[in-house]
Amino acid sequence: MKNVVQYIAKALVDFPQHVRVNEREESHQRVVELIVHPDDMGKVIGKQGRIAKAIRTVIAAASSRDSKRVEVDIIADESLTRKA
Repeated sequence: MKNVVQYIAKALVDFPQHVRVNEREESHQRVVELIVHPDDMGKVIGKQGRIAKAIRTVIAAASSRDSKRVEVDIIADESLTRKA
C-alpha cells in the first residue's frame, strides 16, 4: 500500500521530494500516513475532497485481499513552512 500511495501522491504534487509515506498496524486496521509539503495539501485533497476520496478508494480496492481495513491519513509537514 505504501508504494501505491507514494506513486499517486508524487504524480500530483509540486514538491515530490517532500512526499513521505508511513505505514503502521493497529488492532483491526492498517494506517497509511501520507505526509506532504503544506503547499501541496490542496492538490492532494482536491476540490471538495475528490482526490483524497479517489486515493482512499484505490487503496481500499488494492487492499481488498487483506482482512484488515486500510485508512489513509493526509498530513501537512509543518516543518517545511517558511519561518519569518
